[in-house]
Amino acid sequence: MRFKLCTALVLAASSLLAPVTYADTNMEQSYAEWPSYAASDLELKVDGSGTHFTLWSPKADAVEVRLYDTDRNTPAVETLKMHKSDNGTWRVSVPEKLYGKFYTFAVTVDGHQLDETPGVWAKAVGTNGHRAAIIDFANTNPEGWENDRGPVIENITDAVLYEMHHRDMSMHPSSGIVHKGKFLAMTEPMTTSPEGASTGIDHLKELGVTHVHILPSYDYNSVDESNLPANQYNWGYDPYNYNAPEGSYSTDPGNPEARVREMKQMVKALHDAGIGVVMDVVYNHTANNDDSNFSLTAPGYYYRHRADGSYSDASGCGNETASERQQMRDFIINSVKYWAQEYHIDGFRFDLMAIHDIETMNEVAAALKEINPSIFVYGEGWTAGDSPLPAEQRALKENVAKMKDIAVFSDDIRDAIKGHYSNAADPGFATGKPGNEETVKIGIVGATAHPQVDYSKGNNSKFPYASAPTQIVNYVSCHDDLMLTDKLAKSMPGSTEAERQRAARLAQTIVFTSQGTPFMWSGEEIFRDKKGVHNSYKSPDSINAIDWSLKTKNADQFEYYKNLIRLRREHPAFRMTTAEDVARNIVFDKVSTPNIISYSIKNNAGGDAWKEIKLVFNGSKEAYTAKIPKGEWTVVAYDGSINPDGLFTTKGGTMDVPATSALILARVK
Repeated sequence: MRFKLCTALVLAASSLLAPVTYADTNMEQSYAEWPSYAASDLELKVDGSGTHFTLWSPKADAVEVRLYDTDRNTPAVETLKMHKSDNGTWRVSVPEKLYGKFYTFAVTVDGHQLDETPGVWAKAVGTNGHRAAIIDFANTNPEGWENDRGPVIENITDAVLYEMHHRDMSMHPSSGIVHKGKFLAMTEPMTTSPEGASTGIDHLKELGVTHVHILPSYDYNSVDESNLPANQYNWGYDPYNYNAPEGSYSTDPGNPEARVREMKQMVKALHDAGIGVVMDVVYNHTANNDDSNFSLTAPGYYYRHRADGSYSDASGCGNETASERQQMRDFIINSVKYWAQEYHIDGFRFDLMAIHDIETMNEVAAALKEINPSIFVYGEGWTAGDSPLPAEQRALKENVAKMKDIAVFSDDIRDAIKGHYSNAADPGFATGKPGNEETVKIGIVGATAHPQVDYSKGNNSKFPYASAPTQIVNYVSCHDDLMLTDKLAKSMPGSTEAERQRAARLAQTIVFTSQGTPFMWSGEEIFRDKKGVHNSYKSPDSINAIDWSLKTKNADQFEYYKNLIRLRREHPAFRMTTAEDVARNIVFDKVSTPNIISYSIKNNAGGDAWKEIKLVFNGSKEAYTAKIPKGEWTVVAYDGSINPDGLFTTKGGTMDVPATSALILARVK
C-alpha cells in the first residue's frame, strides 16, 4: 500500500506530465530478444590488473565513463570511451586501481546522449548518489566482520519481527542516543531515557525481538544529503541507487566508505546482540521515470508500459519495473544476494511484492537460501493498481501457495482485529465489533485449510491461500496507515487510554499466539502514537520520533509485550510449520456469543512441553463465562496480565473472561 506516499513523490515527474519515452518508438520491441548478462563484474571491478568498468546497455550507440576527483560540483578529470562487448555489455579498463575516484556513465541512444548516471549497479556513492565511487570494500569491514553472523533460525515462524525507521528510534531528545537518526544509533550500548529506562539496541534486547525490519536503507531520492540540518524525513520508498547505503543515515554522506562502514557496524552490533536485520527493499518501482538510472542505461527495458507507450503504474508511484524480463530479474536476484553477502543481511521484505512475478520471487528465495539457510523473504501480497502482468503470474497473496519459501502479510487478521485500514472509525474484533470472528480464525490458523474455519465468511479472503503457516506474517499495525495506538483512538470514541491499552494487549495477544510469523511496529510496546497521522512518510520528527519517556509511563504495557514475546519464543505450539499440524492440533470450541473466540492447541503441538493450551479471546464489552475442561491448569494470561511462568492455577470448570481481554491456560498432562 505504497500509493499513498508515492502520489506526492511523482507529481513533479516530467514523464507523468508528458509521457515521452523511448518505448514510444522503436524500443517497444520484444524485450525477450535482448541479450542479458548476469556476471558479477557489473559495473565495476578492481583487481591486480587495474580498474574495469562494465555496463549493460544493448541498444546504445556509444558509452563513456567520466572520472571525477570529488563527489560533486567539479568537472571530469578524464573520459574513457567504452567498447561494445558480449551480451549487450560495454567495457573499458585502465591499469591503475582508481580508489578514491568517482565516476558516471554517459550513454548515447539513437544519436542522443542521455544524462550522466552512476549506473544501476553502483555499490558506493557520494552526496545524493549522483556519482558512483571507487572504494576498497575490505577497508569498510568492522573489526571481527569475517566472523559476523546473524541469528540461526530453522523457520521464519521462529522470528519475531520489529519494524523500525532509523530516525524514529533515536531522534527524540529522550532517546539518550548520540548518533541520532544514523546507522550508528543502533551501535550505542547502555543508552537510557531521562527516567533511566533502556532505549535503542538495549531496549530491543530487553523486549526480546529476534529481528529488526529496517525501513529502506539503500540510497533513496527524497532527502537532500547536502542539507541534512534542514531536518528532512522520509520513509525511503523512492529508490535511487539500490545497492548503496542511504547517505542521510551516515555521519558523512560525502564519504562513500563511511556509508558502507557504518551500516556494517550497525548490522554487526545487532548481530552481537542476537538480533537479525531484515532489509525493506523496493524493486517494484523507481523514484524517477525517464531520469532513473535504469532509463539512463537501457531506456524502456526495465519498465512495463501501456499500449500508448506511457509507463504502467501498479505501484501508484508513476512506474513499475518488469521483473519478468531476464535482466531485471537478474538484477533483483543479484542485488539481494549482494546485500546478504556484503552486509550480512538476514532477511528481505518486498514492497508491493505482487508487482513482481512468481518465478522471480521463487528464484530470489532459492538464491538467498543457498547463501544462508536462515535467511527469509516476505512481502506485501498486493499491488497499488492494475498491471500488464497477468494476475496468475503475480506474487499475490492469493498465489503464495506457489511460493514455497516466501511469506505474505495477512490483511485478514489485521483488518479483522482492529477494523478496516481504510476507515479510521471502523472498529474490529478487539474493539467490540461483532462479525469478524471467522476472519480472525483465518489468521489464527495461518490462512491454511482447517476443517472448522469457514472461509466463505472471511472478509478479505474466501479460500485457504497458504499451503503452510510459514507463508503468513501476522500483524495489526505497521508504518503504513494508522498505527495501532492511533487506530484505537479513532475507533474507540470516548474511551480512556487505559481502555485503549487493554484493547492493544488483546489485539497483539491474538497476533503473537496465531500460527505464522508475528510482526509489530516500533514503539507500540510503549504505546507511542503518531498524533493521528496515517501517512507520515515525510512528517517531521515531532510526529514520527519515539518519546522514550513513555516506556516508564506505560511500563505495564511494555512488560505485557515483553512477556507475550517470551511466551511465543518459549513455546513451539504457537510456531507450527505445516498445515497438517495446524489442522490436527488446533480445535475450536463451538461459541455462539459474538466477539468470542475459544480454542485449544493440543497434542504437545510442535514438541511443546505443554500438552494443551487453552485460549479465549473476548473482544466484547462484557465479561464472558468460558468452559474449561477439568484438570491441572496454569493460567498464563488473565484480565490484561500475562506471565509465561503462570499467574495462578485452576482446576478447570468455568472462568470469567473479563471484557476486552485474553485468557490463556496451559496444562502439562
